[in-house]
Formats: sequence, structure tokens, C-alpha cells
Amino acid sequence: MNLISGIKLYIEKMCAESGPGMKIILLDKETTSIISMAFSQSDMLQREVYLFERLDSGRSNERLKYLKCIVFIRPTKQNIQLLANELRNPKYSAYYIYFSNIIPRTDIKYLAECDESESVREVKELYADYLCVNPNLFSLNMPNCMSNLNWLPDALTRSMQGITAVLLSLKLNPVIRYRAGSQAAQLLAKMIYEQITKDSTLFDFRSNMDGSAPPLLLVLDRRDDPVTPLLHQWTYQAMVHELLQIKNNRVDLSDRPNVPKDFKELVLSGDQDEFYGTNMYANYGEIGATIKTLMEEFQRKANDQKKVESIADMKNFIESYPQFKKMSGTVQKHLCIIGELSGLSNKRNLFELSELEQEIACKAEHSAQLQRIKKLIADERVTIEDALKLVALYALRYERHANCDTSSLLQIIKSRGGRAQIVPALIEYAGNHVRQGDLFNMVRITDAVKLTRNLIKGLKGVENVFTQHTPLLKETLEDIFKGRELDPVFPAINSELVPFRRPPQELVVFIIGGATYEEALAVHQLNNSGYKIILGGTTIHNSQSFINEVLTATNGIQFKHTKSMIKYCSTDNI
Repeated sequence: MNLISGIKLYIEKMCAESGPGMKIILLDKETTSIISMAFSQSDMLQREVYLFERLDSGRSNERLKYLKCIVFIRPTKQNIQLLANELRNPKYSAYYIYFSNIIPRTDIKYLAECDESESVREVKELYADYLCVNPNLFSLNMPNCMSNLNWLPDALTRSMQGITAVLLSLKLNPVIRYRAGSQAAQLLAKMIYEQITKDSTLFDFRSNMDGSAPPLLLVLDRRDDPVTPLLHQWTYQAMVHELLQIKNNRVDLSDRPNVPKDFKELVLSGDQDEFYGTNMYANYGEIGATIKTLMEEFQRKANDQKKVESIADMKNFIESYPQFKKMSGTVQKHLCIIGELSGLSNKRNLFELSELEQEIACKAEHSAQLQRIKKLIADERVTIEDALKLVALYALRYERHANCDTSSLLQIIKSRGGRAQIVPALIEYAGNHVRQGDLFNMVRITDAVKLTRNLIKGLKGVENVFTQHTPLLKETLEDIFKGRELDPVFPAINSELVPFRRPPQELVVFIIGGATYEEALAVHQLNNSGYKIILGGTTIHNSQSFINEVLTATNGIQFKHTKSMIKYCSTDNI
């Protein structure tokens, strides 16, 4: 199951069905992101797509009858109306219309009535209504999906549509399970089931004819595991997102003073960048060593290019120059990123902070950890954001500890001008009263990987930090594939499809409130062991985006479980 390959096939199909000749592609805001994360502009130019326009922005009225128009949009009410207006006054010779999800028949009829000039040649549904981040990871790009700890209606509908599109693109008609006790997960699971029932002919894939267990859709709630998004990450993709932020496969470095002009915005796509695709899950130390090897290879090839002494040498130089130039760009790009990561790690003392984060997540050593937290969060060299993460992890771990001293930590945060209200908001969002089971007892230390620092020999200044934390998701997935009983914790909506204690061959997981790159790594590792898992979420979080979502989700609620903390927090919503 490879999401990127599926999206690419859809785009190839759109370009091929419109035939030869110059084309324009008409997109909306979301499908622009869907296309750009799968294909570069040069890739589209090779398919004779020369112009890109947004249906939902101001456009010229100039008629370009020598162009064919590919329309790729989401089937929203607004888009249908904008497309109807376009068809009433067509600017192009022919229209090939593709919707990214299921479109009601009434809307098709309405568009047909508007096409008085009969310009439309094709109308199809292509189920590409989600952002492919990695081959096994998708996002719906919704940084906030809740208010007052309930679904935002638009976010609920969008989540149902996105997951439905994933299932259709993978040709899966799954058993649907959700996290017991999560109203948000139950409501979404129910909506997906109703959509599948309504469009049952689309989901008639006649799979499992060999008697194997049907695929599984598992709907989870971020509130069950608030620890994973708060931890600093040390694998390449996750670390870039935590410190620099990845948005639609792009990293914005425009505010970084020492970055060359040509590297102010960088594309990080495993599909378009072989080095990144190979190393996105490598840890920080391994990346440093790999970059060093890549740079040595580049220097060797650069020296070879200088030896142009004959016609044959000139011919070889011309033939190899595009690859040489591409390699040069790759080396410079990743050196630039690693330089920024290294600078931020040292400036923010992230090695020491991350070590303590890991210990809080994995070990119950209250007294020693409390003293270390107090010392670190009072240090002005530690950013207030990093200090708040330590306090948040402590508050989650020791919420019911007899000597829990979150209040004194909040006093220190408040004295430094920090947003102390984040901590009680997080407890209301994902405290003990919300979580199912014991999150911290489920976090185990991997014996073979102690929290140590291994210096990579020959690579000065770069340390390779191995972490102890295992996301709750990984243990959940391992239980599923071991065939353990799921019903009490993960009840099924469509119980008639449930096999008798047989693990699924294919699994789609969706996390309400956002997935993380640490969880994507866990899925990648399991897939390398022979499983078939796709992970998705309302968004892909780093620690700051997660904290912002928590604040938005709890805005306006009455804080019932954190009254002892309130007096230390200057906040309007408590």
C-alpha cells in the first residue's frame, strides 16, 4: 500500500485522458497542495501542463481556446458553483473534470445544465482527497479540529471525506473500529460507516475471497497519547519538523540569517529527493555521517570534472553535468538543513533537555526529576517553550502523585512570562480522567537502547541520541497483529464483518487531533517487518502545533480538573 504511487497514477490518468496538446490545470486551494506534494512543476510540464490556475481566486477573462483545461477540485458547494460559472462562459476549448471525492448526482446534473456550449469532455471521480506526506502517511492539513472539546462540524465532515477517499484509492472495505470512550472517534467511525453504506457499490471490491481477515480501519484519539507530540525528536524528518517545521513538504528558512538566498525555501520530498527518501528515518548522528560521505563523494566527482583534457572528457562532462548539478544541489540543501538543526540543538541545549523529557516519559523517579526540572526551567538559556514542555510532561506523568508539585513549576514559568495556562489546558484535554488505560505504564524502556550519547567518530560536534520512548500507537498495532482481543477497547461499528480472532492483513489508522512523525517511524518499522499499515491524521504535529491545538480545543470550557493550578495562570479562558 503506497499512497504516493496511487496519487501519481491519478494525476497521470488526468493528463493522459486529455490527450496531446497544451493544457492548463484548474485547481482549488487543497488540490493545489495535493498536486504539488506529488509532482514538481517540471514534472507537470513534461505532461504538457503549462499553466496552473486557481478556480477560487481572481482570474483573467481572456479566452484561450487553443488550450485544453484539466479541472481537479474538491466537490464542495463553493467549487461546484465556481465551476458552473466557468462552464457558462468557457475560456478553453475543452474541459476534463475530475473531482477528488464522491460527488452527488444532483451536482453533476446541475453542471451539465450549465454546460450549454458542450465544452465538457470528461467528468470523473478520482479519490485523491488527502495530502500524501510519505508513502505510508497522509494528512488532512487541519491544525485545529475541535472547539469546547467537541468536533468542529466542518472538520468532522472533512475527516470523513478524507478517510473515505483513502479507502477508495486503496480499494478497501474495512471493519471499522474506534477507541472506546472517545465520543469524537465514535462519531467519526459512525459517519464513515454511513458513507460506505450509502455508496456501497463503490466499496464492492470483492476482496478476502481467500478467506483472509478483512482490512481494518482504526480511528484513534490524540487525547489518549499527549506525550508523543511533546517529545523532542532525533530522526531526520521528525527533527526538521520539530525545529524548522515542514508544511506541504516545504521548509521555510526565510527568517534564518545565515541561509543562502537560493535556500530560503526548500522542498523535502522523499519521492523527489533520493537522499531525503533514504534518510528521513535515520537518526541525527547517522545523518551527519551520511552527509559527510555524500560530501566526500561530491568532492571526488568535482575533482573529476576538472580533468577535461580531451574530446571524450568533454563528452563525458556534458553527459554527467545534469547529475553533477543535481548532486551539488542535494549536498548544499542538506548541509544547510543540518547546519540549522545543529545550531538550534546546541543553542537550546536540546541534548540535556531531551534526555530529561525521555526520562519523565519512561521512568517514575519523581523527586530526582522534579529537582532537575526546577533547575532547567529557571535557566534563562532554556527557551520558555522548552521549559513549558518539561512542565507539561511532568504534570501529565505525576498528575495523581501524592507529592505532585506542578504549581511551583507553574510559578517559575509565570515569573519568566510564559503561557502557564498551557499546562492546565493540557490536563483538561488529555489528563488521567480522559485517557484510556495507563499511558505511562505502557511506555517501556528498550533494554538494548539505553539513553546514552554515542559520539560518531570522525564527525566532530554531532551526537547521536537514541531515545527510549515508544509511542502508544506502536504497542496498539503490535497487539492487533498478534491477534489479541480488541472488542472492549476498540469496538467495531460494522460487527458483521469482524472475523474470529484473525489479525487483518491491511490496516489504516487515523488519529483525530493529529499524528506525529515518531508514529510514522513506528509504522515504517512495522511495514519493514511485512505488515501493511497506512497512518493518517487531521494534521501532522510538532510540539508547538500540538500545544496550539490543545489551547484551541479547550477554549471556552470550564476547567474542572485543574483548580489547584488556576491561581498560577493568568489566562482568560480558565
